[in-house]
Amino acid sequence: MEVVDAWAQHPTPRHIGDPIFESLRRWTKSGDGGPPPELPVSMTVGAMDEAGVSTALISAWYAPRNVMISNDEVASFVEQSEGRLVGVGSVDISRPMEAVAEIRRCVRELGFKAIRVLPWLWEAPPTDRRFYPLYVACCDLGVPFCTQIGHTGPLMPSEVGRPIYLDRVALDFPGLTIVGGHIGYPWTDEAIAVATKHENVFIDTSAYTVRRYPAQLVDYMKTHGRKKVLFGTNFPMIAPAKALAGLEELGLSDEAASLFLAGNARRVFDL
Repeated sequence: MEVVDAWAQHPTPRHIGDPIFESLRRWTKSGDGGPPPELPVSMTVGAMDEAGVSTALISAWYAPRNVMISNDEVASFVEQSEGRLVGVGSVDISRPMEAVAEIRRCVRELGFKAIRVLPWLWEAPPTDRRFYPLYVACCDLGVPFCTQIGHTGPLMPSEVGRPIYLDRVALDFPGLTIVGGHIGYPWTDEAIAVATKHENVFIDTSAYTVRRYPAQLVDYMKTHGRKKVLFGTNFPMIAPAKALAGLEELGLSDEAASLFLAGNARRVFDL
């Protein structure tokens, strides 16, 4: 089956070397404390090839103190990938007018398919007023708004990742497509409830391997949530092959597996 990765990064040294990720490096036993290297796009594409991933959506990372991966860097990575990578932009929410202009540039000039902002980086929930101009811009341009739901691996407050915040956003912007990444754990039931309630709210499984999916999420994927869950890795945190190992153990039907692995992402991101 075709596989589309809904959440990945081709990292820059600023991204993989940022101190905010020290807790993740400790858990994964990655990094020796030396300066991170520049990594070729062929590394990311090679990891995709190993797992049979045809397309990956790679994201920019904008934080209050550091542009870890810029939109122009993402555009360069996409250009080098010969069609294998698709751009997802990000913006500085503290500058709303500039943020809206940058979203327009990302979509109209750079050809990006979505915008992603992570609430924990800004220590603000998705209902914060600084996000609302972004939602308007995404609605106007017809692109999804992607975000993170669930606890944060980095040592930052997790409460802003409660999936229930997206309920208010979806009510205020019924035309906005929202993709919540990282399955919402430990509030997975909350994430499923919000995705079930709102036609345009989806969940992606990035940052979790197949064998770590909560049972209630697997049940959702098998039943009325077949069209609501997208496969993701959060590469390079998890390699695609590792993320997919054990897929057959989930017991998904061919239809459910096809939607999960590629069909839902192709529809949501208009690929």
